[in-house]
Amino acid sequence: MRINFIPLNLSHKIIAMKTKLFFICLLITGISFAQKGAKIEFKAIDNTIDYGTVNKNDDNGVRTFEFTNTGDEPLNITDVKSSCGCTIPSKPTEPIQPGKTGKIEVKYNMHTGKINKTITVKSNAINVQEGTVLLKIIGEVIEKPVENLLEKKAISPMMKI
Repeated sequence: MRINFIPLNLSHKIIAMKTKLFFICLLITGISFAQKGAKIEFKAIDNTIDYGTVNKNDDNGVRTFEFTNTGDEPLNITDVKSSCGCTIPSKPTEPIQPGKTGKIEVKYNMHTGKINKTITVKSNAINVQEGTVLLKIIGEVIEKPVENLLEKKAISPMMKI
């Protein structure tokens, strides 16, 4: 049985080649992660606006989602759609330049009951899957109880003797 040994100077060359190959792969990986393009970041936590509990007659139903283009190319909002006709979103008409902010206004029609609606935003952003972000509005709309002035009169302190 014959054992072949790699000469010492050749083993150093193999190690040097492996090290160079490792750093080349690392460089290529780093370049692929530093993607260029538009990026969208919304200010609302979890991309959700909570109306809370609001009175139907005291609130116009309009809320604003603010976002920033954190990328290095203009951000184009191509489409904004609601999950139902009771919520009307509006989108920016012009591209949002890098570092600038934009707004998407949402108007809910203030029907009484729970609010749980989704707004789909489509753009050229590279930091979200297929350029799509889901926004949510939640809360509850109530009607203010009607005050009966006759009942108030009946229990007025002036009436008590």
